[in-house]
Amino acid sequence: MRRLIYILPLVLFVVLAGYFAVGLTRDPSVVPSALIDKPVPEFALPPLLNDGKGLATSDLKGQVQLVNVFASWCVPCRVEHPVLMRLAREQGVTVKAINYKDKPEDAVRWLNQGGNPYAAIGADQDGTVSIDWGVYGVPETYVIDAEGRIRYKVVGPVMPDEVERTILPLIRELQG
Repeated sequence: MRRLIYILPLVLFVVLAGYFAVGLTRDPSVVPSALIDKPVPEFALPPLLNDGKGLATSDLKGQVQLVNVFASWCVPCRVEHPVLMRLAREQGVTVKAINYKDKPEDAVRWLNQGGNPYAAIGADQDGTVSIDWGVYGVPETYVIDAEGRIRYKVVGPVMPDEVERTILPLIRELQG
């Protein structure tokens, strides 16, 4: 019995070390989503801008596109914004957006300062639509196929290596 008392801490240490070792090998930006390969949730958001282009489920069919969830108060959103600008401008990718729990005037000011890569922006001021999308926090970006199904999700800022490694090849594959 005395031996067990001495061996038990070592066994616990080995079990915990194994658990953390497996966890550290995983990519923290890859979060499993129950919505992958499922249709986008039913929603309709009013426009953020005065252009009259809100965002609704029906707007996410007919072409492969991205939906980016952002807010002007989100620091990582500022990091990914130039990447989204290049995707829209240089790669011709259609990027639509959900503006998450933001003051409209702050979001508009932010877009005026950094440019607007979005073809349409829906204002989700209470965050309920984003919850339906399974948003953990901003930014998050979804690849939507032509049938309106979510095919890929990026948690955190979209970075250039993710664009080259995963997003653009997936978009090309989905465009056939």
